Amino acid sequence: MKKTYKIDVDCANCANNMEAAAKKVSGVKDCTVNFMALKMIVEFEDGANVKNVMQDVRSACKKVEDDCEVFL
Repeated sequence: MKKTYKIDVDCANCANNMEAAAKKVSGVKDCTVNFMALKMIVEFEDGANVKNVMQDVRSACKKVEDDCEVFL
């Protein structure tokens, strides 16, 4: 399953860091961050609890870019 989330991030490098961090989260099959559109597309592994995984994604993104935001 894929879901799209609105994000707030200041630069393209920050967006790349967020994407890399999200891809490492358990339950995430793939992730793409589009800086220009300010969107994050997350593909979840089968059977993953989307709500819990996205909380982990948000935490992982905050660790690499503390001023970013992922709107759940």
